[in-house]
Amino acid sequence: MQIINVREHPEYKEKAIKYFQTKWANENSMKVYENCITHSLNTESPLPIWYLIVDLGEIIGCAGLITNDFISRMDLWPWICALYVEKSYRGRSLGKELLLRAKADAEKAGFHKVYLCADLTGYYEKYGFTYIGEGYHPWGSSSKIYESNSR
Repeated sequence: MQIINVREHPEYKEKAIKYFQTKWANENSMKVYENCITHSLNTESPLPIWYLIVDLGEIIGCAGLITNDFISRMDLWPWICALYVEKSYRGRSLGKELLLRAKADAEKAGFHKVYLCADLTGYYEKYGFTYIGEGYHPWGSSSKIYESNSR
């Protein structure tokens, strides 16, 4: 298994777009992933970074490191987003590996903390994240916000 940074492996661009769209987009947000991943390949900015986990040529998971995850706490960044591992691969600490890779890349880019928003309780705490409050999405819902040192 290998974690791939799509910016470093642009040959995965189309597969990455389709995978993120399948796991995270709805009919109104398909273009968000297409546009963001496409433009991430040539930016001089350290963010966004999109990750895939690949096993024997098959994408089995993903995550992103972005400037804002459509949440009201725009004073905080970067955000780990879109963490997903295929059900048949869960229980192998692959989500942890994606989190560690995003934290390491955030640290390399000069960020000492990372954030994420989620509705889960108990999962992210296992990997050094602390609940810091609620955040609000433009579509009216809220999510828990977690913080972790990037080291």
